Amino acid sequence: MTRVTETDFFILNCLSEGVYAAIAKPGHGAWSNAGFVDLGEELLVFDSFSTPSAGIELRRHAENITGKRAKYLINSHYHGDHVFGNQAFEDTTIISTSLTKKWFIEKNVIGDLEREIEETEKYLNNLKIQIENNQEQVIRDSLINQFNEMSKVLVDLPRLKLVLPTVIFEEKLIIEGSKRKVELHCLGGGHTLSDTFMYLPEEKIAFMGDLVTENLHLPIYNPDEYKSILRQVKEMDIITFVPGHGNVGNREQLNSLERYISVLINSSLQALENNHSIDSFLLEFTTPKEYTEWRGVNGIKDNLTKIYNFYSLANSTKV
Repeated sequence: MTRVTETDFFILNCLSEGVYAAIAKPGHGAWSNAGFVDLGEELLVFDSFSTPSAGIELRRHAENITGKRAKYLINSHYHGDHVFGNQAFEDTTIISTSLTKKWFIEKNVIGDLEREIEETEKYLNNLKIQIENNQEQVIRDSLINQFNEMSKVLVDLPRLKLVLPTVIFEEKLIIEGSKRKVELHCLGGGHTLSDTFMYLPEEKIAFMGDLVTENLHLPIYNPDEYKSILRQVKEMDIITFVPGHGNVGNREQLNSLERYISVLINSSLQALENNHSIDSFLLEFTTPKEYTEWRGVNGIKDNLTKIYNFYSLANSTKV
């Protein structure tokens, strides 16, 4: 891996000839990682960052470095930190699953601009209060990063335009150029209800979206599907992982996340088996040392709550 350049928003690394990872600089308006791949005659971009400003910068560097015009943009999932830069790629073919597009439409609604600005300002003020009152350094640092990123979104709100995917796939899509091919895979929903990752089989590189992150308590949508997805990814011939957040890594990132989810699942199931309430479960839970320094504004207990409730609901529907 070779560092190519650094911008206000991201650090650009070359992973292999024609394959680049754009790693977000925390708190500067990119928020999540992205990347781009030279297919030969065509240029493909994976995710578009959290602001139009960062998306524009990503496209400019991608096209300047490769000498190709962007033809494809992949949206890994619907979360704003991965798609709010889409308008920089409005003239390209934007690809996602049907569920990602559906939730993009339903969840990323921007109504009256003045109201959106007012609501975002209220959210930022609330974050300020949380930062002032929180004594736990890891949580405090996470809140500060959240504040900085949302401040950048606020600056871009007046020109933010939501640009939707135009081409839909479901489980697998292969895009083949004269130089290389990429595979898009959706094995279900773990982080959201539909998560896409991009695999380059010849280079053994995967751009994982938020299915893999580095030392982060990322939100979990469906723990069973998440565990199944990671198990299937482990069977693929992948050496280099580009996470949705954090630094480029190897299979240990995958293994670490798999262990994390297993801890959450097993602890939640044990609590339910022992008839512990959610409050007593969270009170008695001791965070394993491996995860005490992981980032996230709500820490590990937000995911414990989600997974406890997931299995509690599943059990109640069986009765």
